[in-house]
Amino acid sequence: MATANERVRTVLEELTGSGRELGVQVAAFLDGECVIDAWAGLADRESGRPVTGETLFTAMSIGKAVAATCLHLLADRGQLDYDAPIARYWPEFAARGKERATVRHALTHATAVPQLPSGTTPELLCDWDAMCAGIASLEPLWEPGTKTGYHALTFGWIVGELVRRVDGRPLNDLLQEEICRPLRISGLYFGAPDGSSEQIATRADAPVAPPAATAATAPSDPLYERAFPLALAAAPVWNRQDVREASIPGAGGITNARSLARLFAALAQGGEIDGVRLLRPEVVRVATALQTDAFDEVLGPRPDLAAPVRKALGYQLGGPRTPATTYHSAMGLRTTAFGHGGAGGMIAFADPEQRLAFAYLKNLATPSRPGVPDSALAVAQTVRSALGLGE
Repeated sequence: MATANERVRTVLEELTGSGRELGVQVAAFLDGECVIDAWAGLADRESGRPVTGETLFTAMSIGKAVAATCLHLLADRGQLDYDAPIARYWPEFAARGKERATVRHALTHATAVPQLPSGTTPELLCDWDAMCAGIASLEPLWEPGTKTGYHALTFGWIVGELVRRVDGRPLNDLLQEEICRPLRISGLYFGAPDGSSEQIATRADAPVAPPAATAATAPSDPLYERAFPLALAAAPVWNRQDVREASIPGAGGITNARSLARLFAALAQGGEIDGVRLLRPEVVRVATALQTDAFDEVLGPRPDLAAPVRKALGYQLGGPRTPATTYHSAMGLRTTAFGHGGAGGMIAFADPEQRLAFAYLKNLATPSRPGVPDSALAVAQTVRSALGLGE
């Protein structure tokens, strides 16, 4: 009889062998132990370089959950108040009517600055100080705290700069020193380390869908285009060496599934793994409690992303599926599951009720389509089945 890992690997090989995916990697922890660690396909189509367990992927928006975890670490230590104005820690952020925007608003996409500063280029994405200055000078699109709208890229700089202003260290330094080293996580970064270029999977955009399908799922929201312009979303941007090496926490975390799953395994167990405590259980409960499921001003108008997004403090939450639900449904039906999706069909999450942590990474960016299950859901269901768990 095939082992759980073999069953999962078979599904991954079917996905890549059929051409539905290019390169994939999945890891899962149960009760703090790594029980699934599988991969298949190509890290780079042109060279034929295969995916291995150590291959690093650009995890896109999964990085938001990692950045939020860094901020929760400071809150746990009493260095940060969720309900304090951002301007208490970052005075410049108060400009143009944002003086009442709070840390909680930042973590729930409610600071009202989802739009990128005018003229943002790939080069500017790599300039931390310039991006933070530009975001601080933005005029809010609504009264902060009154609505929520996905801050596709700006979330990362807002949360990351809060970390830097409060702690004094750049976000990646705190991540390495306070999270990765104590938890023995060796492959999780904001900014690819020196010498890692041959370890990183090359991101590719999936072929364009037929015109009829494209029309049904095409972006129809100009605000989303301001938050994450198509020119910046394209795979070649994220394959640039300068972009890979930059700290872009809203969309540019560099990691492997094993490392992500280990971080979420700690969170699934109330903030502790292998006797090392990252966060107190009460902080994890606060951080992962539902904050809003209100209409999302950025995602809502898009038919491909319009499923209700249940938001906690920097995490997305699981729950019942809807006809429009996309890869977030891989988290399962429990409303206590939390994690984050990443553009193109990736996801990482913790399910505390099952004491399960899961991470699924891939390098073929496939668009979401209403009612069309994607590979993340299929892989998550296979993992749960192989481990004898329900949804």
